[in-house]
Amino acid sequence: MKTMLISFAVGLAVGVVYGLLRVKSPAPPLVALAGLLGMVWGEQLAVRFLVKPPVSSEADAVKVQARNLGPRAEP
Repeated sequence: MKTMLISFAVGLAVGVVYGLLRVKSPAPPLVALAGLLGMVWGEQLAVRFLVKPPVSSEADAVKVQARNLGPRAEP
């Protein structure tokens, strides 16, 4: 949350400076916001569906390996 507040404050300060200097923002605001929203959604989709969680211990690694191998057939 702290990072978002700092980011917002810096963005607000830059916006004030742009306004005082009468400079237009480098990208149209709606286009820039749509691009940022797409980036955030893409990141969340990748994290939720494509990235495997890290294995934290040897015991967890054995459980994951056993689960991936499935039931073994006994001779």
